Amino acid sequence: MDIMIVTGMSGAGKTEALKCLEDLGFYSIDNLPASLLPDVADLSMLRGESLERIALVMDIRGGGSFETLYSALKELRKKDIQYRIIFLDASDDVLVRRFSETRRIHPLGSEGLRVIDTISEERKLLEKLFEIADIVIDTSDLNIYELRDRLKAAVPDTVAADTVKLALISFGYKFGLPLDADIIIDLRFLPNPYWVEELKDLNGLDSMVVDYIMDFESAKEFVRSFVDLIESLIPLYQFERKYHLTIGVGCTGGKHRSIVIANELASSLTSDGFQVAVTHRDIDKR
Repeated sequence: MDIMIVTGMSGAGKTEALKCLEDLGFYSIDNLPASLLPDVADLSMLRGESLERIALVMDIRGGGSFETLYSALKELRKKDIQYRIIFLDASDDVLVRRFSETRRIHPLGSEGLRVIDTISEERKLLEKLFEIADIVIDTSDLNIYELRDRLKAAVPDTVAADTVKLALISFGYKFGLPLDADIIIDLRFLPNPYWVEELKDLNGLDSMVVDYIMDFESAKEFVRSFVDLIESLIPLYQFERKYHLTIGVGCTGGKHRSIVIANELASSLTSDGFQVAVTHRDIDKR
């Protein structure tokens, strides 16, 4: 049985994530109380049908202490039931804006508390859950379709559940680090096409920018070396049961160097048989 526990900040997209997992063949349950988690195996015999893949949304709406959840997770281990935790996060300003746009009341909302205060309180409550999560996805700059792509890349398929999935995120340092990155690469050692007049207004998807950057031996050598490093680390991640690795690839603005190198890394890793998803977070930002 494969259990995906979806949790995270209110407003970060857990409902959409659950819909996506349902589309991927998971039996989905929203807002499951933590006390019922150890009994989830009984669902495998529902209507006499074996449910091999179950997705659960568990968050602060369930009430009670999170210690109940941690005890329930231990019970799953005792029953030899495999599970993974997907934690959806977003920046505070994005969460505030989403609550404002939808006019929803925060689950921790009470009279006299501003939304930003309840978000801060919730983040403290979820701190330990964030730390033990297997997969963290920052949805601040993702639309629904991009969130679905990230989930599809993160969720193990039925054929190779122990294969490490790789997610590459190009970004610009001036817009902040990606919250969900396990590894950060700083590419600001490479020449910046921004200072080349004919390349300034293009981006890393343009062949002229690709040719400019990849003409430098330092870029070629970096791609070769980093691919070798990642491929040497993957068996170690598998041993630790970490099957999703997010790599942030950054340059100053996230429009040139980071995009080119992220695509080059993805191409090399895909050719070597790895499952890779690429997101260019800041390509349209200025």
